[in-house]
Amino acid sequence: MKIDKNYSLKKHNTFGIDATAAAFVEIHSTEELKAVLKNNPLPIYLLGGGSNVLLTKDFYDCLFVKNSILGIKIVENVENTEGSQIVEIGGGESWHDVVLWAIKSDLGGIENLSLIPGTIGAAPIQNIGAYGVELKNVFHQLVAFNVQTYENQIFTLEDCQFGYRDSIFKNALKGQYLITKVFLKLTHSPYHTLNMQYGDIQKMLSTNNITQPTIKDISDAVIAIRQSKLPDPAVIGNAGSFFKNPEIPLAQFNDLKDKFPSIVGYPTAKETVKVAAGWLIETAGWKGKRFGAIGVHERQALVLVNYGGGKGLEIKDLAQQIQASILEMFGIALIAEVNWL
Repeated sequence: MKIDKNYSLKKHNTFGIDATAAAFVEIHSTEELKAVLKNNPLPIYLLGGGSNVLLTKDFYDCLFVKNSILGIKIVENVENTEGSQIVEIGGGESWHDVVLWAIKSDLGGIENLSLIPGTIGAAPIQNIGAYGVELKNVFHQLVAFNVQTYENQIFTLEDCQFGYRDSIFKNALKGQYLITKVFLKLTHSPYHTLNMQYGDIQKMLSTNNITQPTIKDISDAVIAIRQSKLPDPAVIGNAGSFFKNPEIPLAQFNDLKDKFPSIVGYPTAKETVKVAAGWLIETAGWKGKRFGAIGVHERQALVLVNYGGGKGLEIKDLAQQIQASILEMFGIALIAEVNWL
């Protein structure tokens, strides 16, 4: 276990921002984490895959701790739930690698979440979701290490207070815990109901002449859709969708529909409508706009990009300009999914 000084974070954030940390360490167990914290005088920042963070400073006078706790194993059958398994996963595992492992193991439940970047430990913080599925749908419990008390704590589904791209770890407990293990409840494919409600998935299956899809077919469809819409961070720096789809009252949505008949929205169970943030940004004229080394992606208005050499503060300023524009044009406050630091 080595602590590096004045360490470049460029390869540890998917925007590819070249910021420097006063110190950086990669931990593989709670014992290593405990040893690091006991001998560290600096403030700490807990880092996963770096796919949901925007570094807005050139230098951070703190210790970045990268979670590299690995391991995947089936730990038990779920009582009274036919065909289900509880799977224990180390917080440093790649999320997409876990999806591929589940498909290979014939376990369904997360195939719609294929190709989402980041780590298992970061997934509950964000309550990641895509194509009709959220992490909370398959979540069982997690174990997290309190960086102040050095104690492990179990969090149940209720404890995590999951919301839309939200959890207690983004709010009341922000920065206080490193998630070391996540337990998911997955289901063997014969007992698993596929989620194909999204039109894009249905179109992709139809294009490939698939009439009786498997969990792998759904995963392959989602991967193809995401690759067609979202830029690869290895090619163009980005963090995927930068903003959440805002939820607004039904009455407000109906008023907007009178002014903008093509507005895209999805009714929820709460008498609200979830509006497509990408549609709002594109309609406001931001899609494809480039400002030097940064900009808004040409194919997906939800994605802010770093073409190379851009600064995090420039991307933050662009995000705030977009937020102000959407608020003025539609009366809707856009909230960032990405955390800027």
